[in-house]
Amino acid sequence: MMRNLALALVAVTGLTAASAAEAADQLTLQLKWVTQGQFAGYYVAKDKGFYEEVDLDVEIKPGGPDIAPPQVIAGGGADVIVEWMPAALASREKGVPLVNIAQVFEKSGMMLTCRKDSGIVDPKTDFPGRTLGVWFYGNEYPFLSWMATLGIPTEGGPDGVTVLKQGFNVDPLLQRQADCISTMTYNEYGQVLDAGIKEEDLTVFKYEDQGVATLEDGLYTTEENLADPEMADKLARFVKASIKGWEYAAANPDEAAEIVLENDATGAQTEAHQQRMVREIAKLIGSGGEKGIGYLDPADYERTVKVLLSGGSDPVISKEPTGAWTHDIFEAAQN
Repeated sequence: MMRNLALALVAVTGLTAASAAEAADQLTLQLKWVTQGQFAGYYVAKDKGFYEEVDLDVEIKPGGPDIAPPQVIAGGGADVIVEWMPAALASREKGVPLVNIAQVFEKSGMMLTCRKDSGIVDPKTDFPGRTLGVWFYGNEYPFLSWMATLGIPTEGGPDGVTVLKQGFNVDPLLQRQADCISTMTYNEYGQVLDAGIKEEDLTVFKYEDQGVATLEDGLYTTEENLADPEMADKLARFVKASIKGWEYAAANPDEAAEIVLENDATGAQTEAHQQRMVREIAKLIGSGGEKGIGYLDPADYERTVKVLLSGGSDPVISKEPTGAWTHDIFEAAQN
């Protein structure tokens, strides 16, 4: 995939070859969002010493509403980032040479959640004329692709949908500002339930069920990093320890949630919410199939690209990417 990467990885002498006498290699991870169970595997790997085992000193940088991981790594603020593939491929097309080195989330957790009393049953026939809450900052791409697939304009009007720029909360649904809002299975959906709306009073449209699911949390670095043998080695060790962290988190969700809370400097998260989040995240990670957690299935990549190219006159990406992923780091991490 990457011409120089194969040569670079030849120089990797083994994931545990680093001398114990040497200082741990430093590596910076930029998360897509704030400290929460969505990223439990990385915090577990750090807390349980899995990164130390592979001679890494990993700094985990929380994200936030004003932090775009592709911009952070492009500016040298991180060595690897957690990003959704739509945003990563869109950034790549705009000149940030991001490459997927591992795909942690096997399934999408994204969905639109509507009040049942809105009368929305079928997206194609019932969405036109409605107001839908949508996240932006790169998170709107899956929604826009879905609407393009349905042939529904997003500029409002009786034949289109009115897009409400949604904050990262569920207020638009609670206050009936929108007929449906964007939610993740592991986060906002639970917030809706916590607000007192019962499951039987909601209608949910999962992107997975609508055939428009795109790959979410994956690990991305740059072509420049992959061409550097020392960085390629660090990335392989990072992926190895991170996978171990995810396996532990999935098997021990309550402990993982506690570790997340210990790393949450804001103090804004609650134990019950984080425990639920880690359990829901574990469903998205799955088993990774025969290859294990972190393996990017080329078929899933192709499906994501197809969805992103299906935007009619305004697709998320304008052409099929090349060199946007590699298995080399994942395979090196298996050693």
